[in-house]
This record gives sequence, C-alpha cells and structure tokens, in this order.
Amino acid sequence: MNFTLAEAAVAPGTPSMRKKVQSYSDIGVALLMVLIIIMMVVPLPTWLIDVLLAMNITLGVVTLLVTFYVKRALDLSIFPTLLLISTLFRLSLNVSTTRLILLYGNAGELINAFGNFVVGGNYVVGIIMFLILVIIQMLVITKGAERVAEVAARFTLDAMPGKQMSIDADLNSGLIDEQGAKQRRQDIQREADFYGAMDGASKFVKGDAIAGLIITTINIIGGLSIGIFMRGMDAGQAAGHYSLLTVGDGLVGQIPALLMSTAMGVIVTRAAASSELGPDLINSFTRYPRPLYIAAGMLLSLGLIPGLPTAPFVALALLTGFLGYSVSREAALQSINAEEQATMTQSAPGTPGAPAGPAGAPGAAGAQAESGQKSEPVSPDDVMKLLTVEPMEAEIGYAIIPLIDPGQGGDMLERIGTIRKQMALEMGIVVPPIRIRDNIQIKPTEYILRVKGAEAGRGELLPDHYLAMNTGAVAEDLIGVPTKEPAFGLPALWISPDLRDKAEAMGYTVVDAPSVLATHLSEVIRKNGAELLTRQEVQKLTDMVKETSPAVVSDLLASLSLGEIQKVLQNLIREQIPIRDLVTIFEALADYGKMSRSVDFLTERAREALSRLISLKIQGPDGVITAATLSPNWEQKIMAGVDGDLTRGWQLNLDPREVQKMITAISRAMEEMIVKNLPPVLLVHPDVRLIVRRLIEGSISNIFVVSYNEITRGVQIKTVGMVE
Repeated sequence: MNFTLAEAAVAPGTPSMRKKVQSYSDIGVALLMVLIIIMMVVPLPTWLIDVLLAMNITLGVVTLLVTFYVKRALDLSIFPTLLLISTLFRLSLNVSTTRLILLYGNAGELINAFGNFVVGGNYVVGIIMFLILVIIQMLVITKGAERVAEVAARFTLDAMPGKQMSIDADLNSGLIDEQGAKQRRQDIQREADFYGAMDGASKFVKGDAIAGLIITTINIIGGLSIGIFMRGMDAGQAAGHYSLLTVGDGLVGQIPALLMSTAMGVIVTRAAASSELGPDLINSFTRYPRPLYIAAGMLLSLGLIPGLPTAPFVALALLTGFLGYSVSREAALQSINAEEQATMTQSAPGTPGAPAGPAGAPGAAGAQAESGQKSEPVSPDDVMKLLTVEPMEAEIGYAIIPLIDPGQGGDMLERIGTIRKQMALEMGIVVPPIRIRDNIQIKPTEYILRVKGAEAGRGELLPDHYLAMNTGAVAEDLIGVPTKEPAFGLPALWISPDLRDKAEAMGYTVVDAPSVLATHLSEVIRKNGAELLTRQEVQKLTDMVKETSPAVVSDLLASLSLGEIQKVLQNLIREQIPIRDLVTIFEALADYGKMSRSVDFLTERAREALSRLISLKIQGPDGVITAATLSPNWEQKIMAGVDGDLTRGWQLNLDPREVQKMITAISRAMEEMIVKNLPPVLLVHPDVRLIVRRLIEGSISNIFVVSYNEITRGVQIKTVGMVE
C-alpha cells in the first residue's frame, strides 16, 4: 500500500523507481552471474567479502519473509530459479572465503565475528553448532520440502485432465470466455511446471548442505596443514585459529542456506492457504475456545508439580486462559447480534412471522403468514434475464446426465470442445458456448437440441448401450431395441455391450451413445450454422482480418454495411461453403460492392472468388468432378421466367407444375448419383444457379448446385447425364 501511495506521488509521466529498476533488471542478473564466476576465480578483498556475505544473509531473510505473504505458490513462481542462483552465489562465496582463510588466515570481519562472538571463541562448540544446522537442513527441512514438492507435482499432473475438463465445461456453459479459459489453462500448466521445478530445485539445497560439510572439513584439514607445516604453528594454535575461521565461514554460509530451505518448505506447504500466513495462524488457533481452556488447565497443572518451574507455566496458563475467554466472549457477542438482527427482520412489515393484516384477510398475504414463507420480489433485472435466448442449448433427461458430468466419467463436454474446433476448421464459424441443462419434463433418455430457443433436433439415448446401424449390406437380424439414428434418420438398433463385437462382425456400424449425441450436434450446427453467425460475430471476424489486411477491410466497409456482409456469409454457410478464407471473400465483396449492394449478386461473386475451394470440395479422389447438368431447355425457361436480375433484384414467374417437374427430375438424377457413390453435384449456367438452388432447397437437401464459373481452371469435369 505504501508503495502504491509513493507511486501516486510521482509526477505524471515520471517512471517510478521500481519501474526504473525493472527496466535494467536483465543487466543486473547478467552482472550477478558474471560476479559469481569472478568470485570463483579472482581473489576478492576482505571488505567486499563482508558486503557479499551480508547480502547473502539479507537475501535469505527477505525470501523467507516474502513466503509468509504469498497466497499461492504461483505468486512466487520464480522461486526455483532464485533457489539455484542463491545456491551458486553461496558456493562461490565459500570458494572465495576458503581462498582467504588458507592464503592469509583472515576472511573478513563478519566471519571473525561468527567465529568468536557467536560461538564464544570455542571452535568445538562451533563445529557442533555447524553440524546441527547441517543435519536440520538436510534431514528435516530439505527432505520434507522435497517430499512435499514431489507429491504435489505428481498430484498436479494427475489432476490436469480433470481440471482441463472443468475449464472446458465452464467454457461450454458460458461461465467463462475464451480468454478466461486460456488464462486458467496457463495457470494449470504453470502450476505443474512449478512443482516439478521445485522437486528438482530441492536437490540444489540438499547438495549445497553436503558441499558445505565437505568444504568445512577440507578447510579444517587444509588450515591445520598450512598452519603446522608452512607457518610453523603448533597443533593447538593452528587448530584454534583455522578451525574458528572455518566454523565461522560455515555458519555464515549455512544460516542463509537454512533460511532458503525453510522458505522452500513454506512455499510448497501453503497449498490450501486463503490469506497470508499470519492471519491464517491466528484464525486457526483462535477459532475454538475449548482447546485453549484445556491447554490452560494442563499448563497450570504442570506449574503446580513440585520440581518444575512454576512461573513460566503459570504465566502461560493465564495467558492461554485469557485468550480462550476472549474468543468465547467474542463468539457469544456475535451470536447475540445475529439473534437481534433475526428478531428485527421478523418484526419488520411484510416479512415472515409479521402480522398479516386483519384476521381472515384473503389472498396470498395470508397464505404467506401461515406458511412462514415469503417470495422474494422480482426486480426488473431478473425479468430482463428471462428474455435472454441462448444461441445453442441442449436439454437432457436425467438418465443422460452421466454422459455429460465429468465427475461421473462423462466426456461429452470434451467432445463439444472438439466439435467447436472442428466447425472452426471445417466451416470457418465460431460456435458459441452450448449451454446444457437438465429437463425433467422430457423422457429420462431423451434430449432436445435448440438453436435460439427453437427445437432443431431431438433424439433418444440408452447410456449403457451401443447404436448399431445397418448400412444396407447386412441381411442377418440382430437382437436390440429398434430406433432411428437421430442425425440422419437411418434405421438402427440399441444393442447391449456384449453384442458389439458380433454386430461389427456382421457388418453393422456400431457407435456409443456419446458419439450419437456428438454426431447429431455436429449436423445441427452444420444445418443451422448461418443462424449462429450473428452480426457481433461478423464484427469480430472483420476485426480479425483488419489486423493483417487493414486495406481490404477499409475498402469493404466503405461500400457495404456489416449487415450486408453478414447476409453474404450466411448464404455461403447455408450451402456448406467454408468462410475461413475471409480475405478472398472480402476482396470480392469490396470489388463488386461498388456495382451493386444486392446480397444475391454479391453471394454469387463471392462463390466465384472461392472457385478453387468449391472445386476441391466437390471433386473426387482422382481430382475429377462428376456432375449432372441441367438441360438448356430448363435453363432457358428459368431465364425467361425471371423478372429483373440479380444486380437490382429479381422475381420468378414460372408455372408451379413446371417447377415441380424440374424438382422431380433433379431429385431422380441426384438419387442415381448417390446410389453410384458419387457426390450429388448439379452443374448449371451461372445466371440461373442461385434461382435453381432456391427452387430445390426446400425439397432436396445435401446437393451441390454449382455454376461453370465456380469450377477452377484445369479441373476435369465428367458428366453423368442431363436433367431433362
């Protein structure tokens, strides 16, 4: 908070001190690593060693204190790297101080102070203290933190699929948007990486403790050897001098190492923290007064036992008892306040328990007073929420819930996420979040798919069964529950799981219940994709293209409105033409939008611009387009019956009997192509393509009506007949 106020006091446009430091932080880290290398090679003066040793202790203290204030591990995600850098810094200091101790018998004031003042000038006591610190660090703190980090890393990795499914569920239900889902996925990945890194970083601390023990042993042996054989000291004098310096060096190095390992233990054990460490501790120990009273009684009993010191136990007993009394008194006051508030609420007019007016008063007020219940007033905002229509939603019976709920093993939410990606790649449309809700008014095994509130599909699923569909080549019957495949209306059977292998061997196409629902949902999206492309989505698509091709969008919006662009894109989607290549579509619309703003005219020009894509969509594996053609007689009749043109608008005046004859002839020709396992493609003159499509779309579905201008150059066309 103080830092924020300090920033507010800075003049506008003046960068804060922290931002200045951050701007040069990369240089600082680089210089630190260079300093670490220099310390291992170049002798440093004793005054600089004192400064660096003090910095090492400060780093350990600050790091430990920072861990008290973080609420989750990712708030200090840099800790594994910090642990490595501090370990290298500490080891380089050990190398520098060892050089000074063995060369000059002096390593600075700080090491002398630890060797003389901290351990009282007794190197035996210093060695014992050093060994105790090493043992505590290696066997207690580091080993425990290492185990916690290892288990946390394992559990985090095991929980990642469930967390990903939970994110997909929230995204599909509309609780979060794409940006929120992306951020949560990044947090999950960072959490797994953090605990994995902490598992490895704990080895640095453990190795540092072992290295400190070895370095101390080498320093003592080396110091004794130098003092006795090179400087002519006796054994006692050499042991006293060099051992004190070595022990002081070891203590100066191990105390920051102990602080860092403690910080590591704190950061990995605060998995379920809801606030800072201090408030968590106070709340945990002052939540219940009874344990405090019991502890006070036990302490008082210990103080009265002969032979034990009375004053410490009695003082602690009084303090603990007073704390328990304070907690219980605060709880009693909160209870009284809650009762008073409840009483005031009950006595207020119009609330449960209040007088309901004259005796025998009719209406809902009397009923509310008798039942003790009160319906909340409905605000205008609540009413407005009822007017909201979901773009897509699925209503399911309660027997289908296990297929949806990830907690019960259902993977339908994950499949829905896959369908949305598939629609984006296949059709170029972004399917809005699909809200799934249970409906007790339908059959338990039934589901309803809705698009903008209107029913777009309905089906029935048997969760523990498989759907077996006869593709036409199976003559033998199979035992099962007769039904129809909901997406395409094919005759099918629901069979038990033990008949699955038999059905596949007989030639049936067998799918599980979630796949049936996913297929039906995909078909509903394909058929109603144009309805899902709202004007707001078109605005997003336009903004996306503007990032890479701003000139195209600027030229486009200069001649056409957003609504006209939306209608053209919807026309393309209705005829199963992907709109992923928005740059090509927008360029065609920008070119011809200056000639006419007729949506039909612009749609045909956009299709011609996408000729390569359309040709790839309808050609066979051999690259040849096999199609039936419309006879010139029909084309001439259609042209003669059209009043106007696509540029200014048109109207068709044909005898309905003639139209029906043409539809019947086209339908017969398309059925023959389907029987021959050929894509149903009808090739017509460019001037009548849209009119023919409009005439047959209500009677014949899944047919590609293309014009000669929509076939790219170089593609071979093979005609199978002419619709007479």
